[in-house]
Amino acid sequence: MKCTPAHCKLSERPYDQGVTSATIPADGTKPLTRAELLGVFAFWTVMAVLTAANRIADQRDVVFSAVPHAVPIGLAFQQMYLWALLTPLLFWIAGRFSVERSSTWVKVLILIAVGLGIAFSVDLFNSALVRFFDARPARGASILGPSRGGGPGSLSDPFSVLRGPMILNHFILFWGVLAAGFARDYFLRFRAREHETAVLQAETAQLQTQLAEAKLSALNAQLNPHFLFNTLNAISSLVERDPRGVRRMIARLSELLRYTLDGGTEHEVLLSQEIWFLERYLEIMQLRFEGKLDVGLEIADDAREALVPSLVLQPLVENAVKHGVEKISGPGRIRIRARREGGRLVMAVSDNGPGPSKIARLDDVGVGLANIRQRLEQLYGSDQSLTLAEAAEGGGTLAQVTIPFRSRAELRTTLVASEAVR
Repeated sequence: MKCTPAHCKLSERPYDQGVTSATIPADGTKPLTRAELLGVFAFWTVMAVLTAANRIADQRDVVFSAVPHAVPIGLAFQQMYLWALLTPLLFWIAGRFSVERSSTWVKVLILIAVGLGIAFSVDLFNSALVRFFDARPARGASILGPSRGGGPGSLSDPFSVLRGPMILNHFILFWGVLAAGFARDYFLRFRAREHETAVLQAETAQLQTQLAEAKLSALNAQLNPHFLFNTLNAISSLVERDPRGVRRMIARLSELLRYTLDGGTEHEVLLSQEIWFLERYLEIMQLRFEGKLDVGLEIADDAREALVPSLVLQPLVENAVKHGVEKISGPGRIRIRARREGGRLVMAVSDNGPGPSKIARLDDVGVGLANIRQRLEQLYGSDQSLTLAEAAEGGGTLAQVTIPFRSRAELRTTLVASEAVR
C-alpha cells in the first residue's frame, strides 16, 4: 500500500553524523580520530613485535656489544614507532593527492621524490642508532641498518645507503602507508557522499509529501465552493414554492458549512462522520424533490470506523441526483452502501436513472467525481478504484469506490510499530 501524506511521516532517525562533507576539509586532509590513532599504534606495535621476534630468532648475523636481546628489541620498536609517527603525515599527503582528483605525472613525480626523501631519512636515522649501540652485522646488511666498515654500506658515507637494500624497504613501506592513506581518504569521501545522498533523499521525500498535501488542500478548496454553489442552486429553486422548506434547507446548509469548516484541514475522516454529513445533504435534496426522492442507507457496523476521504460520498450522491434522478419523470431512488471486504472498504451509490450509457467518460460527470478521482490517487496511489457501472437493481448507475480499509486504532498501532523499528 502506498504511503499517504495523511499518515506517513518523515523518519526522524538521524543519519550518521560521524562523517559528513562538512567534517572533511576541502583538501581531504581530515585529521585522524582517536580510534584511528589507536589503530595505527596497534598496527605498528604488532609489526615491531614481529620484527623483534625475527631478530631474536636469527642471531647468526649479528654480534652485539650490549645486552644481546634488549638492543634488537629496542631498535625494532624504534623503527616501527618511527613509521607510526610518520603515518599521520603520510595520510595527510594522501589527502592532498586524493585518488579522486585528476592525476598528473607531476604529482606522481612529487610523491616519488617525497618517498625517496622519507626513505633516505628513516634509513639514515636507523643507521645512526645502530652505530650508536654498536649493533653491527657480521656480514651483509641487516634489517636494522647498513654494515660497518668502509664498504658500500659504511656509515662514514651517508649517501652510500642509496646503494644498500634498506632504503628500498623503507621506500616500499612509504608506498604501503600511502596506499592506506588513499584508502582512508576514499572511504571518508564515500561516507560523506552517502550521507549527502541520504539527506537529499529525505529532503526530496519531505518535499513530495508537502507537494501532495498542497495538492490535496487545493482539491478540497476546489470541492467546497462547488458543493456550496450546487446546494444554493437547489435552495433557490424552492424560494417561491416552499418558503418553510427553504428555511429548513438553510438550517441544514449551515450545519454542513460548519462541518466543512471545522474539518477543513483533515484529508480523511471516519465513515460515520461522512454519513452524518451525507444525511444532512440528503435532507436538503428530499426537500427539493418534495418527498419524491427515496433514500436508503446500508452501512455495515464494522465499516463505520473506517477512515475515508472527506466529502467522498456527497459528490457521488450529487452525481446520482443530477445524472440520474433528474433525468426521469417518476420518483427517484438513491441507495448508499458501505461494507468491509477483508482489507478493503467498498462504498457504492446507486440510482434509478437512465444508466451509465448516457455518460461517455468519467470526466463528463463534472467537477465532483473528477475531484474524487484525483484525491484518491493522491491518498492511495494505485491501491484504489472509482468506477461507474450499470446498477443491478432496476437499472440506473452504480458508482463504486474501493480503498484500503484502515481505522484510527489500526493506524495508531502501525505508527507505534514503525517508530519502534526506527
